[in-house]
Amino acid sequence: MRLAEKELVELYKQNSKHSNYQIIPKALKEILDEGDISQAIARYEQQRFDWLKTQLDFQGKHVLDIGGNTGFFTFESLDEGANKVTYVEGNANHASFVKKGSEILNKNIEVLNKYFDFKSDLEDQKFDIVLLFNVIHHLGDDFGDSSCTMEEAKELMKTSINYFESKTDYLVLQLGFCWKGDRNLLLFENGTKQEMIDFVQDAIKGKWEITQIGIAEEHEGITSYQLANESNLERSDAMGEFRNRPIFILKSLS
Repeated sequence: MRLAEKELVELYKQNSKHSNYQIIPKALKEILDEGDISQAIARYEQQRFDWLKTQLDFQGKHVLDIGGNTGFFTFESLDEGANKVTYVEGNANHASFVKKGSEILNKNIEVLNKYFDFKSDLEDQKFDIVLLFNVIHHLGDDFGDSSCTMEEAKELMKTSINYFESKTDYLVLQLGFCWKGDRNLLLFENGTKQEMIDFVQDAIKGKWEITQIGIAEEHEGITSYQLANESNLERSDAMGEFRNRPIFILKSLS
């Protein structure tokens, strides 16, 4: 293994709150021996992206990946034809991992090692697609005002979604049911998909339209994401909290 690849492995092995949170993207699997890297607990990254690429055209696009972790969606977007990805991640080891991987593979990735500021960051830039996977429910924890109440945080989450209205054509949004990832802090009283959908619909009035909602289904032990329908909107506790999180594709009305 070359020195650069050894450095990549060491960066991936660094422990943190969100380490081993994403599986390794295919592009990096080709240069790393999976026996040398920690095994991530998959959060259906491949299934989510498989669905997403049936709904959006990545060819030639500039993608913004916020909270990009170890870069699964960043590298997969490029493999799907994106021209450039701007990757934003507050964890220094994760950001270094993606930067090193992009250098080894000569990928067009702009790495920004910071927690995204939903009030001012990249305010003059325009993107084709923004990926905002499972970030904003950590507002007041990983980023933002830690003293805010839950109701204040929910209003700030709405503001965060709408921050991108004039900055992108499409926003891909997924968020959790628990504020700060704490199961004792439910953002929605009954923890249902419909409550979350109602929250997003209320937040985006006049600014976005929901073009599609993806819902996880499980058949014979295999998970896939399908378009929302009457049968899959009901919460399934057996599938766990993560697979109950809808994926929203929002189209800007600007």
